[in-house]
Amino acid sequence: MLADVVAAVEKYHVQMWEAIGETFVMVGIATLAALLLGLPLGTLLYLCRPGQRFQNRWFFALLNGLVNVIRSFPFLLFVVFMIPVTRWIVGTSLGTLAASVPLAFVAVVYYSRLVEQALLDIPRGIIESAVSMGATKLQLIYKFLLVEARSGLVVGMTTSIISFISYSTVMGIVGGGGIGDFAIRYGYQRYETVIMVVTIVIMIILVQSIQLTGNWISRLIDKR
Repeated sequence: MLADVVAAVEKYHVQMWEAIGETFVMVGIATLAALLLGLPLGTLLYLCRPGQRFQNRWFFALLNGLVNVIRSFPFLLFVVFMIPVTRWIVGTSLGTLAASVPLAFVAVVYYSRLVEQALLDIPRGIIESAVSMGATKLQLIYKFLLVEARSGLVVGMTTSIISFISYSTVMGIVGGGGIGDFAIRYGYQRYETVIMVVTIVIMIILVQSIQLTGNWISRLIDKR
């Protein structure tokens, strides 16, 4: 059995490393989008929701509805639906970069919900104390909200990255490649069961590594 695994890896190692690289590109772009756009969006959802200090019902309804609509799409249908937008943004609807566009959109709304939830877990007393000390909106966000929620934000990002990896495995439908596409093309379609098993093991190791790292960072920065 071990000899079969070694032989299969040697036979497809170039394609395997290429697929892993494509997965890292897609997940990396999605993670960056989640941090740069999902974090502010989730914070805005929290600040504007009814009952919060800067509540704005109409603005919250607009943002909340947009997030809900995108999250309601089955991911495969969303990828197909986004093809015209993807082609407009990157000039093509095929390839790893093109596949990263719908994944990035999903990443933003997915992480924004986790950010909103992490902020909702902050005791109201902390916010009231910040306001009573004369904190501005920016100070309230950066020196109180994000600081208090940092552990939850890391846990949310860890969960998000694992989900992004899962989403990326279906990107073969738009020529995005990745480890999932590799497993289908070189494992399933060629009846190479060993390749399927190796791919699954790689995914398990990758996901477990991310989860353990995220948990460790969360415990490290949690000062509560």
